Amino acid sequence: MLARFAIVLGPLLLLVPNLARAEPNAPPKGFTALFDGDSLGGWHGLGTVDPRKLAAVPADERAKRFEADKEDVARHWSVKNGEIFNDGEGVYLTTDKDYGDIELFVDYLMHPKGDSGIYLRGCPQVQIWDYTEEAKFKIGADKGSGGLWNNSPGAAGKDPLIRADKPFGEWNTFHIIQTGARTTVYLNDKLVVDAAILENYFDRKLPIPARGPIQLQTHGSEIRWRNIYVREIPADEANRLLAAREDTSFEVVFNGKDFSGWKGPTDNYEAVDGVVRCKPHKGGCIFTEASYGDFVVRLEVKLPKAGNNGLAIRYPGTGDPAYSGMCELQVLDDADPTYAKIDPRQSFGSAYGIVAAQRGYLRPVGEWNFEEVTVRGSSIKVELNGTPILDADLSKVSEFMGKSAHPGKDAEEGHFGFAGHGDAVEFRNVRIKRL
Repeated sequence: MLARFAIVLGPLLLLVPNLARAEPNAPPKGFTALFDGDSLGGWHGLGTVDPRKLAAVPADERAKRFEADKEDVARHWSVKNGEIFNDGEGVYLTTDKDYGDIELFVDYLMHPKGDSGIYLRGCPQVQIWDYTEEAKFKIGADKGSGGLWNNSPGAAGKDPLIRADKPFGEWNTFHIIQTGARTTVYLNDKLVVDAAILENYFDRKLPIPARGPIQLQTHGSEIRWRNIYVREIPADEANRLLAAREDTSFEVVFNGKDFSGWKGPTDNYEAVDGVVRCKPHKGGCIFTEASYGDFVVRLEVKLPKAGNNGLAIRYPGTGDPAYSGMCELQVLDDADPTYAKIDPRQSFGSAYGIVAAQRGYLRPVGEWNFEEVTVRGSSIKVELNGTPILDADLSKVSEFMGKSAHPGKDAEEGHFGFAGHGDAVEFRNVRIKRL
Protein backbone atom coordinates (compact mmCIF):
# COMPACT_ATOMS: atom_id res chain seq x y z
CA MET A 1 0.00 0.00 0.00
CA LEU A 2 1.36 3.41 -0.97
CA ALA A 3 1.57 5.86 1.92
CA ARG A 4 0.16 9.36 1.78
CA PHE A 5 2.77 12.07 2.26
CA ALA A 6 2.29 15.46 3.82
CA ILE A 7 4.74 18.27 4.45
CA VAL A 8 4.32 20.90 7.13
CA LEU A 9 5.66 24.29 6.13
CA GLY A 10 8.81 25.23 7.97
CA PRO A 11 9.44 28.41 9.93
CA LEU A 12 9.76 30.65 6.90
CA LEU A 13 6.04 31.37 6.62
CA LEU A 14 4.96 30.54 10.15
CA LEU A 15 7.42 32.63 12.14
CA VAL A 16 7.40 35.91 10.24
CA PRO A 17 9.47 38.52 12.10
CA ASN A 18 7.46 41.17 13.91
CA LEU A 19 8.86 44.03 11.88
CA ALA A 20 6.40 46.59 13.18
CA ARG A 21 8.11 46.62 16.57
CA ALA A 22 11.65 46.88 15.25
CA GLU A 23 13.66 50.07 15.16
CA PRO A 24 13.60 51.72 11.70
CA ASN A 25 16.04 50.07 9.27
CA ALA A 26 17.21 47.63 11.98
CA PRO A 27 16.97 44.08 10.61
CA PRO A 28 15.32 41.29 12.59
CA LYS A 29 17.35 38.22 13.51
CA GLY A 30 18.62 36.34 10.48
CA PHE A 31 18.14 39.27 8.09
CA THR A 32 20.54 41.84 6.63
CA ALA A 33 19.56 45.49 6.17
CA LEU A 34 20.09 46.59 2.57
CA PHE A 35 19.62 50.21 3.65
CA ASP A 36 21.32 51.52 6.79
CA GLY A 37 19.12 54.60 7.13
CA ASP A 38 21.97 57.04 6.43
CA SER A 39 23.41 56.39 2.96
CA LEU A 40 23.05 54.52 -0.31
CA GLY A 41 26.06 52.34 0.43
CA GLY A 42 25.74 48.91 -1.17
CA TRP A 43 23.66 50.25 -4.06
CA HIS A 44 24.37 51.59 -7.53
CA GLY A 45 22.30 52.86 -10.44
CA LEU A 46 21.11 50.74 -13.35
CA GLY A 47 18.24 50.91 -15.81
CA THR A 48 16.23 48.10 -17.36
CA VAL A 49 18.78 45.83 -19.01
CA ASP A 50 19.00 42.11 -19.73
CA PRO A 51 21.41 40.79 -17.07
CA ARG A 52 22.89 38.27 -19.51
CA LYS A 53 23.61 40.96 -22.10
CA LEU A 54 25.07 43.27 -19.48
CA ALA A 55 27.45 40.54 -18.36
CA ALA A 56 28.68 40.23 -21.96
CA VAL A 57 29.54 43.94 -22.27
CA PRO A 58 33.31 44.61 -22.15
CA ALA A 59 34.49 45.76 -18.74
CA ASP A 60 35.58 49.24 -19.90
CA GLU A 61 32.19 49.94 -21.51
CA ARG A 62 30.40 48.65 -18.45
CA ALA A 63 32.50 50.96 -16.24
CA LYS A 64 31.52 53.99 -18.36
CA ARG A 65 27.86 53.07 -18.07
CA PHE A 66 28.10 52.65 -14.32
CA GLU A 67 29.76 56.06 -13.99
CA ALA A 68 26.92 57.72 -15.92
CA ASP A 69 24.37 55.86 -13.81
CA LYS A 70 26.16 57.04 -10.67
CA GLU A 71 25.64 60.64 -11.72
CA ASP A 72 22.00 59.89 -12.47
CA VAL A 73 21.50 58.44 -8.97
CA ALA A 74 22.94 61.61 -7.45
CA ARG A 75 20.32 63.68 -9.31
CA HIS A 76 17.26 61.64 -8.51
CA TRP A 77 17.90 59.59 -5.35
CA SER A 78 18.62 60.81 -1.83
CA VAL A 79 18.38 59.84 1.85
CA LYS A 80 16.28 61.91 4.26
CA ASN A 81 15.16 61.12 7.78
CA GLY A 82 16.03 57.46 7.51
CA GLU A 83 14.19 57.02 4.19
CA ILE A 84 15.26 56.63 0.58
CA PHE A 85 13.66 59.29 -1.63
CA ASN A 86 13.25 59.20 -5.39
CA ASP A 87 11.69 62.03 -7.38
CA GLY A 88 9.99 59.71 -9.88
CA GLU A 89 12.77 59.80 -12.46
CA GLY A 90 16.12 58.27 -13.22
CA VAL A 91 17.75 54.85 -13.24
CA TYR A 92 16.86 52.23 -10.69
CA LEU A 93 18.59 51.72 -7.38
CA THR A 94 20.37 48.35 -7.66
CA THR A 95 22.10 46.21 -5.05
CA ASP A 96 25.82 45.74 -5.52
CA LYS A 97 25.35 42.12 -4.50
CA ASP A 98 23.54 39.44 -6.51
CA TYR A 99 21.06 37.10 -4.84
CA GLY A 100 19.51 33.71 -5.51
CA ASP A 101 16.79 32.33 -3.21
CA ILE A 102 15.68 35.02 -0.78
CA GLU A 103 13.13 36.27 1.70
CA LEU A 104 12.74 40.04 1.32
CA PHE A 105 10.89 42.77 3.20
CA VAL A 106 10.43 46.25 1.72
CA ASP A 107 8.37 49.22 2.94
CA TYR A 108 7.28 51.87 0.44
CA LEU A 109 5.20 55.05 0.41
CA MET A 110 4.03 56.28 -2.97
CA HIS A 111 2.16 59.28 -4.37
CA PRO A 112 -0.73 59.57 -6.84
CA LYS A 113 0.01 58.49 -10.42
CA GLY A 114 3.07 56.58 -9.23
CA ASP A 115 4.24 53.54 -11.15
CA SER A 116 7.09 51.57 -9.67
CA GLY A 117 8.20 48.06 -8.80
CA ILE A 118 10.82 45.69 -7.44
CA TYR A 119 13.06 43.77 -9.84
CA LEU A 120 14.19 40.34 -8.71
CA ARG A 121 17.46 38.95 -10.09
CA GLY A 122 17.49 41.97 -12.38
CA CYS A 123 14.14 41.03 -13.94
CA PRO A 124 10.90 43.03 -13.84
CA GLN A 125 8.91 42.96 -11.62
CA VAL A 126 6.73 42.98 -8.53
CA GLN A 127 4.41 45.83 -9.49
CA ILE A 128 3.68 48.98 -7.49
CA TRP A 129 1.23 51.57 -8.76
CA ASP A 130 -1.64 53.95 -8.12
CA TYR A 131 -4.66 51.64 -7.97
CA THR A 132 -7.00 54.67 -8.27
CA GLU A 133 -5.63 55.94 -11.60
CA GLU A 134 -8.49 55.23 -14.00
CA ALA A 135 -6.33 55.82 -17.08
CA LYS A 136 -4.43 52.64 -16.18
CA PHE A 137 -7.39 50.45 -15.26
CA LYS A 138 -7.23 48.93 -18.73
CA ILE A 139 -3.77 47.56 -17.93
CA GLY A 140 -4.68 46.37 -14.47
CA ALA A 141 -4.01 49.21 -12.04
CA ASP A 142 -7.42 48.75 -10.40
CA LYS A 143 -6.38 45.22 -9.36
CA GLY A 144 -3.74 46.68 -7.07
CA SER A 145 -0.03 46.22 -6.49
CA GLY A 146 2.09 43.12 -5.95
CA GLY A 147 1.44 41.22 -9.18
CA LEU A 148 4.18 40.02 -11.53
CA TRP A 149 3.05 42.56 -14.08
CA ASN A 150 5.52 41.65 -16.82
CA ASN A 151 4.35 38.03 -16.95
CA SER A 152 2.44 37.02 -20.09
CA PRO A 153 -1.30 37.80 -20.26
CA GLY A 154 -3.20 35.12 -18.41
CA ALA A 155 -0.09 33.71 -16.71
CA ALA A 156 -0.19 32.89 -13.02
CA GLY A 157 0.88 35.81 -10.87
CA LYS A 158 0.43 38.54 -13.47
CA ASP A 159 -2.49 40.01 -11.55
CA PRO A 160 -2.60 40.02 -7.74
CA LEU A 161 -5.05 37.62 -6.10
CA ILE A 162 -6.60 40.52 -4.18
CA ARG A 163 -6.11 44.27 -3.91
CA ALA A 164 -4.17 44.88 -0.69
CA ASP A 165 -2.86 48.45 -1.14
CA LYS A 166 -3.24 50.90 1.72
CA PRO A 167 -4.63 54.43 1.11
CA PHE A 168 -2.23 57.14 0.00
CA GLY A 169 -0.24 58.56 2.87
CA GLU A 170 0.22 55.16 4.54
CA TRP A 171 3.25 52.91 4.28
CA ASN A 172 2.89 49.55 2.52
CA THR A 173 4.97 46.44 3.27
CA PHE A 174 6.02 43.74 0.84
CA HIS A 175 7.07 40.30 2.03
CA ILE A 176 8.57 38.43 -0.94
CA ILE A 177 9.78 34.83 -0.98
CA GLN A 178 11.68 33.65 -4.03
CA THR A 179 12.80 30.07 -4.60
CA GLY A 180 14.15 29.64 -8.09
CA ALA A 181 11.80 31.43 -10.44
CA ARG A 182 8.85 30.82 -8.10
CA THR A 183 7.81 34.04 -6.43
CA THR A 184 5.39 34.48 -3.55
CA VAL A 185 4.29 37.98 -2.59
CA TYR A 186 2.47 39.23 0.49
CA LEU A 187 1.34 42.85 0.49
CA ASN A 188 0.40 44.18 3.90
CA ASP A 189 0.20 40.59 5.20
CA LYS A 190 -2.20 39.51 2.43
CA LEU A 191 -1.21 36.87 -0.14
CA VAL A 192 -1.26 38.44 -3.60
CA VAL A 193 1.00 36.03 -5.57
CA ASP A 194 1.23 32.35 -4.69
CA ALA A 195 4.49 30.72 -5.85
CA ALA A 196 4.06 31.83 -9.46
CA ILE A 197 6.85 31.56 -12.00
CA LEU A 198 8.48 34.95 -12.66
CA GLU A 199 8.96 35.02 -16.42
CA ASN A 200 12.09 36.33 -18.11
CA TYR A 201 10.92 39.64 -19.55
CA PHE A 202 14.01 39.89 -21.76
CA ASP A 203 13.64 36.45 -23.39
CA ARG A 204 10.58 34.40 -22.48
CA LYS A 205 12.16 31.27 -23.96
CA LEU A 206 14.71 31.36 -21.14
CA PRO A 207 14.24 31.20 -17.36
CA ILE A 208 15.31 34.12 -15.20
CA PRO A 209 18.97 34.01 -14.13
CA ALA A 210 19.98 31.83 -11.19
CA ARG A 211 21.29 34.94 -9.41
CA GLY A 212 20.93 38.66 -9.89
CA PRO A 213 20.46 42.02 -8.13
CA ILE A 214 17.43 43.47 -6.38
CA GLN A 215 16.32 46.74 -7.98
CA LEU A 216 13.97 49.50 -6.86
CA GLN A 217 12.25 50.72 -9.99
CA THR A 218 10.55 54.09 -10.11
CA HIS A 219 8.81 56.44 -12.48
CA GLY A 220 5.73 58.61 -12.51
CA SER A 221 5.87 60.27 -9.10
CA GLU A 222 7.85 60.55 -5.88
CA ILE A 223 8.28 57.34 -3.89
CA ARG A 224 9.96 56.59 -0.57
CA TRP A 225 11.49 53.35 0.73
CA ARG A 226 12.64 52.06 4.12
CA ASN A 227 13.10 48.86 6.17
CA ILE A 228 14.65 46.84 3.34
CA TYR A 229 15.71 43.48 4.76
CA VAL A 230 16.90 40.33 3.00
CA ARG A 231 17.64 36.78 4.11
CA GLU A 232 19.24 34.23 1.81
CA ILE A 233 17.31 30.96 1.93
CA PRO A 234 19.48 27.85 2.30
CA ALA A 235 19.00 24.91 -0.08
CA ASP A 236 17.25 22.52 2.32
CA GLU A 237 14.74 25.17 3.34
CA ALA A 238 14.07 26.08 -0.29
CA ASN A 239 13.47 22.41 -1.07
CA ARG A 240 10.92 22.13 1.75
CA LEU A 241 9.04 25.15 0.47
CA LEU A 242 8.98 23.85 -3.09
CA ALA A 243 7.86 20.39 -1.97
CA ALA A 244 5.00 21.80 0.09
CA ARG A 245 3.63 23.92 -2.75
CA GLU A 246 -0.03 23.63 -3.72
CA ASP A 247 -1.09 20.23 -2.37
CA THR A 248 -0.09 17.08 -0.54
CA SER A 249 -1.90 14.56 -2.73
CA PHE A 250 1.31 12.83 -3.79
CA GLU A 251 2.04 9.18 -3.02
CA VAL A 252 5.38 8.02 -1.66
CA VAL A 253 6.93 5.51 -4.06
CA PHE A 254 10.15 4.83 -2.13
CA ASN A 255 9.69 4.02 1.55
CA GLY A 256 13.26 4.93 2.51
CA LYS A 257 14.02 1.48 3.97
CA ASP A 258 13.94 -1.11 1.19
CA PHE A 259 12.85 -1.68 -2.40
CA SER A 260 9.29 -2.82 -1.76
CA GLY A 261 7.26 -1.84 -4.81
CA TRP A 262 10.31 -1.74 -7.09
CA LYS A 263 11.66 -4.08 -9.75
CA GLY A 264 14.85 -4.45 -11.76
CA PRO A 265 18.44 -4.86 -10.52
CA THR A 266 17.71 -3.57 -7.00
CA ASP A 267 20.84 -5.33 -5.69
CA ASN A 268 22.82 -2.67 -7.52
CA TYR A 269 21.28 0.01 -5.28
CA GLU A 270 21.06 0.54 -1.53
CA ALA A 271 18.48 2.12 0.77
CA VAL A 272 20.14 4.07 3.59
CA ASP A 273 18.50 6.56 5.97
CA GLY A 274 15.66 7.39 3.62
CA VAL A 275 17.93 7.65 0.59
CA VAL A 276 18.14 5.41 -2.47
CA ARG A 277 21.69 5.31 -3.78
CA CYS A 278 23.29 3.64 -6.76
CA LYS A 279 26.23 1.53 -5.60
CA PRO A 280 29.64 2.55 -7.01
CA HIS A 281 30.45 0.79 -10.28
CA LYS A 282 26.96 -0.70 -10.39
CA GLY A 283 23.87 0.51 -12.16
CA GLY A 284 21.04 -0.47 -14.42
CA CYS A 285 17.44 0.70 -14.32
CA ILE A 286 15.30 0.02 -11.26
CA PHE A 287 11.65 0.96 -11.62
CA THR A 288 8.29 1.10 -9.87
CA GLU A 289 5.96 -1.89 -10.06
CA ALA A 290 3.19 0.63 -10.74
CA SER A 291 2.75 2.01 -14.24
CA TYR A 292 1.89 5.63 -15.01
CA GLY A 293 0.37 7.56 -17.89
CA ASP A 294 0.18 11.26 -17.10
CA PHE A 295 1.78 12.16 -13.78
CA VAL A 296 3.88 14.56 -11.72
CA VAL A 297 6.92 13.31 -9.82
CA ARG A 298 8.69 15.30 -7.14
CA LEU A 299 12.01 14.24 -5.65
CA GLU A 300 15.34 15.41 -4.35
CA VAL A 301 18.64 14.44 -5.93
CA LYS A 302 22.23 14.84 -4.74
CA LEU A 303 25.12 14.39 -7.12
CA PRO A 304 28.70 13.39 -6.36
CA LYS A 305 31.44 14.99 -8.41
CA ALA A 306 30.93 14.08 -12.10
CA GLY A 307 27.96 11.89 -11.08
CA ASN A 308 25.69 10.42 -13.75
CA ASN A 309 22.23 8.85 -13.51
CA GLY A 310 18.81 9.39 -15.03
CA LEU A 311 15.06 9.37 -14.48
CA ALA A 312 13.29 6.72 -16.54
CA ILE A 313 9.98 8.06 -17.84
CA ARG A 314 7.25 5.64 -19.04
CA TYR A 315 9.76 2.81 -19.07
CA PRO A 316 8.45 -0.54 -20.43
CA GLY A 317 10.61 -2.56 -18.03
CA THR A 318 13.17 -3.74 -20.57
CA GLY A 319 15.88 -2.18 -22.70
CA ASP A 320 17.71 1.12 -22.35
CA PRO A 321 15.22 3.62 -20.84
CA ALA A 322 16.68 6.44 -22.95
CA TYR A 323 15.38 4.67 -26.04
CA SER A 324 12.80 2.04 -25.07
CA GLY A 325 10.85 4.38 -22.78
CA MET A 326 9.40 7.80 -23.45
CA CYS A 327 12.76 9.23 -22.42
CA GLU A 328 15.49 9.27 -19.83
CA LEU A 329 15.74 12.64 -18.10
CA GLN A 330 19.43 13.20 -17.56
CA VAL A 331 20.79 13.46 -14.00
CA LEU A 332 24.36 14.70 -14.39
CA ASP A 333 26.93 16.96 -12.77
CA ASP A 334 27.16 18.80 -16.08
CA ALA A 335 29.34 21.56 -14.57
CA ASP A 336 32.21 19.11 -14.12
CA PRO A 337 35.05 19.55 -16.66
CA THR A 338 34.59 15.91 -17.60
CA TYR A 339 31.45 16.95 -19.47
CA ALA A 340 32.67 20.20 -20.98
CA LYS A 341 32.08 18.98 -24.53
CA ILE A 342 28.84 17.06 -24.16
CA ASP A 343 25.97 17.50 -26.57
CA PRO A 344 23.47 20.00 -25.02
CA ARG A 345 20.91 17.17 -25.05
CA GLN A 346 23.02 15.38 -22.43
CA SER A 347 22.88 18.12 -19.76
CA PHE A 348 20.96 17.82 -16.50
CA GLY A 349 17.20 17.72 -17.04
CA SER A 350 17.44 17.08 -20.76
CA ALA A 351 15.34 14.44 -22.46
CA TYR A 352 18.47 12.45 -23.22
CA GLY A 353 19.46 12.79 -26.87
CA ILE A 354 16.14 14.44 -27.74
CA VAL A 355 15.71 17.95 -26.27
CA ALA A 356 18.20 20.05 -24.31
CA ALA A 357 17.40 21.62 -20.95
CA GLN A 358 18.63 25.02 -19.77
CA ARG A 359 21.86 24.80 -17.80
CA GLY A 360 23.18 26.66 -14.78
CA TYR A 361 20.49 25.86 -12.18
CA LEU A 362 22.08 22.91 -10.36
CA ARG A 363 23.24 23.48 -6.82
CA PRO A 364 26.89 22.71 -5.96
CA VAL A 365 27.96 19.08 -5.74
CA GLY A 366 26.98 17.63 -2.38
CA GLU A 367 23.81 19.73 -1.96
CA TRP A 368 20.29 18.39 -2.44
CA ASN A 369 18.38 19.63 -5.49
CA PHE A 370 14.58 19.68 -5.77
CA GLU A 371 13.24 18.40 -9.09
CA GLU A 372 9.68 18.29 -10.37
CA VAL A 373 8.72 16.53 -13.61
CA THR A 374 5.28 16.83 -15.23
CA VAL A 375 4.30 14.39 -17.99
CA ARG A 376 1.11 15.01 -19.99
CA GLY A 377 0.53 13.18 -23.24
CA SER A 378 3.63 13.71 -25.37
CA SER A 379 4.75 16.78 -23.40
CA ILE A 380 7.24 16.85 -20.56
CA LYS A 381 8.25 19.68 -18.24
CA VAL A 382 11.17 19.77 -15.82
CA GLU A 383 11.56 22.25 -12.99
CA LEU A 384 14.85 22.31 -11.08
CA ASN A 385 15.08 24.11 -7.74
CA GLY A 386 12.00 26.13 -8.66
CA THR A 387 13.15 27.11 -12.16
CA PRO A 388 11.66 25.66 -15.39
CA ILE A 389 14.52 24.19 -17.42
CA LEU A 390 12.67 22.01 -19.96
CA ASP A 391 9.27 22.29 -21.66
CA ALA A 392 9.00 20.10 -24.74
CA ASP A 393 6.53 18.15 -26.85
CA LEU A 394 8.50 15.04 -27.81
CA SER A 395 6.06 14.16 -30.59
CA LYS A 396 7.31 17.18 -32.52
CA VAL A 397 11.00 16.25 -32.34
CA SER A 398 12.50 14.75 -35.48
CA GLU A 399 16.25 15.31 -35.03
CA PHE A 400 18.11 13.27 -32.42
CA MET A 401 21.61 13.21 -31.01
CA GLY A 402 23.79 10.89 -33.07
CA LYS A 403 20.83 10.35 -35.39
CA SER A 404 19.79 7.56 -33.01
CA ALA A 405 16.11 6.62 -33.11
CA HIS A 406 14.03 6.79 -29.93
CA PRO A 407 11.30 4.23 -30.63
CA GLY A 408 9.73 4.58 -27.17
CA LYS A 409 9.32 8.36 -27.14
CA ASP A 410 5.61 8.11 -28.05
CA ALA A 411 4.82 5.66 -25.21
CA GLU A 412 1.57 6.55 -23.47
CA GLU A 413 2.26 4.65 -20.24
CA GLY A 414 5.09 3.00 -18.39
CA HIS A 415 7.08 2.74 -15.19
CA PHE A 416 9.09 5.41 -13.38
CA GLY A 417 12.65 4.57 -12.44
CA PHE A 418 16.31 5.40 -11.88
CA ALA A 419 18.84 4.64 -14.60
CA GLY A 420 22.16 4.29 -12.78
CA HIS A 421 25.53 4.52 -14.50
CA GLY A 422 27.89 3.40 -11.74
CA ASP A 423 28.03 6.62 -9.70
CA ALA A 424 26.75 7.08 -6.14
CA VAL A 425 23.95 9.46 -7.08
CA GLU A 426 21.33 9.76 -4.31
CA PHE A 427 17.56 10.30 -4.37
CA ARG A 428 15.06 10.88 -1.57
CA ASN A 429 11.47 12.05 -0.94
CA VAL A 430 10.29 10.43 -4.18
CA ARG A 431 6.58 11.09 -4.65
CA ILE A 432 4.21 10.74 -7.60
CA LYS A 433 0.75 12.12 -8.35
CA ARG A 434 -1.32 10.70 -11.19
CA LEU A 435 -2.97 13.27 -13.42
